[in-house]
Amino acid sequence: MQAKHMKQGISLALIATIFVAGCAADGSGMTKTGQGAVIGALGGAVLGAAINHKNRGKGALIGAVGGGLAGTAVGAYMDKQRQELQKVLAPEVQAGNISVQAAANNAIKITMTSATAFDTNSSNVKPGFNATMDKIAKVVNVYGKTTIAIVGHTDSQGSDEYNQTLSQKRAEAVAEQFRARRVIDERLDARGLGESSPIASNDTEAGRVQNRRVELYVEPVVAK
Repeated sequence: MQAKHMKQGISLALIATIFVAGCAADGSGMTKTGQGAVIGALGGAVLGAAINHKNRGKGALIGAVGGGLAGTAVGAYMDKQRQELQKVLAPEVQAGNISVQAAANNAIKITMTSATAFDTNSSNVKPGFNATMDKIAKVVNVYGKTTIAIVGHTDSQGSDEYNQTLSQKRAEAVAEQFRARRVIDERLDARGLGESSPIASNDTEAGRVQNRRVELYVEPVVAK
């Protein structure tokens, strides 16, 4: 498992490194902060496709969710699910506590901020976030032909090892929240990426708050 995760992380890093190297070669002089933002953007764009949900066989996964989606049904199914998530989470979105958006390959990306979901240096989901978890779980349980990749991130404060462990624990804590709400384990995959995929500068507290997050990638189970 760890070896597979490492390979995926290396692949994302290589893509970002090539991009950054190209910028340097053309004289654009990208800063370290800018490089981090590029890595974060690339990671967010391809992460859902890279995650393989514990490397289970596709047939077993399709059986667990009662059959996969096919053809035009995939887009319609995911669009409707995203609209329902946006509707029930509208108060949280308006407050800036969470975001819900369409992602590549018909996926839905939900971002949970550390300011609302976790205390600093803690992997325990705040009790005040329970109502939000209830809303998310209720919708994804209705739309059972999906998987949920739960990805933890941190800012750059602290050691790489500490941040990797914290991000993994936060992702696993969210997975446990889903299991407690009857989301079956076959649909869940939790992993941490530590500080490797920032979406903002780690040079300011405002940026670090954005980087301390958990992202959910709700992805369709497509028929063979």
